[in-house]
Amino acid sequence: MGHRRRGAARARWIGATVVAAALIAVALVQLNRGGASATDSAASGPLSSSASATATGSATASAFATISASPTVSASASPSATHKAVATSKAATAVPAAPAGYRQITIVNAVSQTIWAATNQNSQYPLPVTGWKLAPGQSVTFNVPAAWGGRVWGRTGCSFNSSGVGHCQTGDCGDVLQCKGSGATPATLAELTFSSFDGMDFYDVSMVDGSNLPMYINTTHRVDADPISSTGCYKGACTTAVNCPAAMQVKAGGQAVACETACAAFGTDDYCCRGSWSGRTNCVPAKWPVDYAKLVFKDAEPYAYSYAYDDSATMACKGGCNYRITFGITP
Repeated sequence: MGHRRRGAARARWIGATVVAAALIAVALVQLNRGGASATDSAASGPLSSSASATATGSATASAFATISASPTVSASASPSATHKAVATSKAATAVPAAPAGYRQITIVNAVSQTIWAATNQNSQYPLPVTGWKLAPGQSVTFNVPAAWGGRVWGRTGCSFNSSGVGHCQTGDCGDVLQCKGSGATPATLAELTFSSFDGMDFYDVSMVDGSNLPMYINTTHRVDADPISSTGCYKGACTTAVNCPAAMQVKAGGQAVACETACAAFGTDDYCCRGSWSGRTNCVPAKWPVDYAKLVFKDAEPYAYSYAYDDSATMACKGGCNYRITFGITP
């Protein structure tokens, strides 16, 4: 696995079975990593979507028409949009509940720039739409089968033609709006595995492959309290922008657009967790020349994966949970 990490979340159990369930979830993650394919095409089950976003591309309109009326923009905001603006727009737009056997995912743009949200395909439960343009303050809500698993990320600096072909400065997925595979790194990921073990979901925010946008995840319909506050705080620490050193900055047009990992920037065995540094026992960021995992990523998002073996970042949810993925910092 090295410094790279794909797929849905590893597990952190609640209660007396923490260790056993975590090991099971790690195995499930490895299986899920092989489950997403760039060539998935067969549909399975009725999917529905209610969107306050723009989805374009030659295949998109017909895909949406199959499941619902054409999506419309129901909220708009200035470039200085905040969580308050997002909350207002959501209150004004009623979103139907997910049908039986499905989970609901909402993606919210609470940053000051337009993003192009994306999700990878899933070979067993492929989605008809995997890319959405979200202006500041906009959101999109869609339903997935209760056993679905995948990744959600945001793309920035995108330009697509009327056929949905183009390119993004960060998070690009094969020069198309409607993603079929994974996005380019560095990019912040939401990793989700539903109905994985004993009816539980496992999820996390991952910066293992670097970061291009701040992100946090909230859950509803769970049997216990959400560990993340509605404004992105966790155990007293809140979501802030990544403070990326110059040597780790990815630039486009002379501007920093993302922050890559220390491994990608410096390529040494310690930062890449290889050689004598390989494995969970030996890959200890506190022993690196500089603990970039903490100083760059963990300090910005205390609940997120900051390096490949940061397994305490995995969260669990039970009770038919729904998910709200917010791109934004704590106001």
